[in-house]
Formats: sequence, C-alpha cells, structure tokens
Amino acid sequence: MPVGSRARRVAVIAAPPVSMFNLAIPEMLFGKVEIDGGPGYETVICTPDPGPVTTTGGLDLVVPHGLEAVEGADTVILAGSGAHEDPDPRVLDVLRASAGDGKRIASICTGAFALAEAGLLDGRAATTYWAYRPLLAARHPAVDLQDDVLFVQDGPVLTSSGYAAGIDLCLHVIRTDHGAAVANAVARLALVAPVRPGGQTQFTQTPLPPERGVSFADTRAWAMEHLDEPLGLTDLARHAGVSVRTLSRRFHAETGVSPLQWLLHQRVERAKELLETTSLAMDQVARASGLGSADSLRQHVLRRTGLTPSAYRSSFNRLTSAVAP
Repeated sequence: MPVGSRARRVAVIAAPPVSMFNLAIPEMLFGKVEIDGGPGYETVICTPDPGPVTTTGGLDLVVPHGLEAVEGADTVILAGSGAHEDPDPRVLDVLRASAGDGKRIASICTGAFALAEAGLLDGRAATTYWAYRPLLAARHPAVDLQDDVLFVQDGPVLTSSGYAAGIDLCLHVIRTDHGAAVANAVARLALVAPVRPGGQTQFTQTPLPPERGVSFADTRAWAMEHLDEPLGLTDLARHAGVSVRTLSRRFHAETGVSPLQWLLHQRVERAKELLETTSLAMDQVARASGLGSADSLRQHVLRRTGLTPSAYRSSFNRLTSAVAP
C-alpha cells in the first residue's frame, strides 16, 4: 500500500538509559498531525529488551515493543541515550537493516553516536549536541560534523543537536511530508516555535537577560502581522524602541539569526502556506508574503525546497477546487 494512503509509521528506538525528553518529542508532534480527518502518523516506541527501560533521570519506563516494530516503519528515530559511547549491537544491526531498506533514519542529541557507529554517517553531514561534538569527531573522523546547527539532513539521514532541537527536526520531517501549513499548525497546537531553519545556531551567546528586561517577542509577533509590508531593520528597531545596532545584536543573541534572516525565513514560510492553502496567483502570493515579485518567490522557494512554486503547490495544495495558474 502506498505511504500516502495510510498513516506513516514512525518507530522511535529507546536505547537505555534513554532521555525521557527525547523520547517524548516524536509522539508529541507526530501525534498532532491530522490529514483528511485521520492521523498522519502512527508512532511506536520500541527497545532491544521490551519491559522496564531505564532513563537518564533514574526512572523506569515500560516499553512493550521490541525492535521488530522497526520493520514496518517508514521513519526510524533514535532518541538520545546515556550509553552513547557503547551502543547496543542489536540497535546497530536494526539501523543498518533500515538503511538498507531505504527507510528515513534520524537521531536526536546523542543518538548520532549510534548512527555513526553503524556507519550511516560516514561521508555525511551530521550534528549532535555541541558538548559532545569533540568526542564524536574523535571517534568517527569520517563524519562531516557541522558546527553549531540545530539539525542536518543529508539524503535520508537526519541528525539533530541537543534536546529541543529534536522538536525542530520532527517539525522539519512533518513539513517535508505534508507541507509548511501542517507543520506550523502542529507547532501551534504543541505551543512550540514555528519551523526554524536547521542552520540556526544551537545556543545563544549572551547569558544576560535582554536590555530593559524585555525580549523582542512582541516585535516578532508584530512583524508576523506585517510580512506583506516592506519591513527593514529600521522598522523593527523603531517598533522595539531600540537602535538598529542594539536590535541586530540582541535579536541575534535571542534567536540565533539576524533580523533580516529571520524575516526572510518567515516570509518564505508564509509563501509556502499560501501555496498550500489558497489558489492565489504567484504574484499575489509573492506580495502577500512580502517577497515582492513572482521571480523572487520562485528564487526563494526553489532554494528552500528544491521545488518551483508551481511544483510545490502541486505537491502540497489540498484545495479541492481548481488552482489558478
């Protein structure tokens, strides 16, 4: 049966001692996907030895499914484990078999160590939690480790950095499968940040609270309501009540990207949502998202998705009525 006609199955491997937070992320997000009135995903947690599974927090979780649950999965996700330097050989065998079957394989946090040990990251771009990067680099020099990014996709293999970056990875998977509108709807339901680019930095450099005790959250919310307008640094700084220099410095410290990078990302995401949910002509989509022209829309959507706007709409638009050219 084609994947598109049923819920996609996601198998999450819990290798003890597993991170409870890592383990909760996939079910929390994939479980909120609804497509045409039905679940978009079926998430199953499995482990080498079904039953009580120790966690990094000292608690035990009962996992009833063994690694045979991976066989019917479309996507395999390995949660971070405290035993990252000595992965279970049974997990490695399952990962290699899954790769041989063409499954999409992902890791959260230290799960990248098992992917590397299985040989799945050799010659591939990958990442892990920044504190463990030197160890992974020393143990697996064939891996093309990326500095300070949230997540990386190289072909069918995805790796994310620590903890909450697993949220970004799962939202990226949902967006890849079902489009930006679905992924952003899931983010809203889960009360997490909308889809962020994988190249965003893992952590901010400034430990101090924002100046005057306020963040730029209100300014970002205001900008989201005015994406169709020609916003620039001066406009954002004026709304925030700070200088352009202060805005640029504090905005990057708070979000990990510059104000203009953030604006462009949000505009492309808005354009993708409009392509998915409306029949607007391309120049209308470009204006409504703040990208200006149909040529600019094509350039940015193609760069972000590998598809032209028309091809993206054809792949993800769910309107039952005819779509305007």
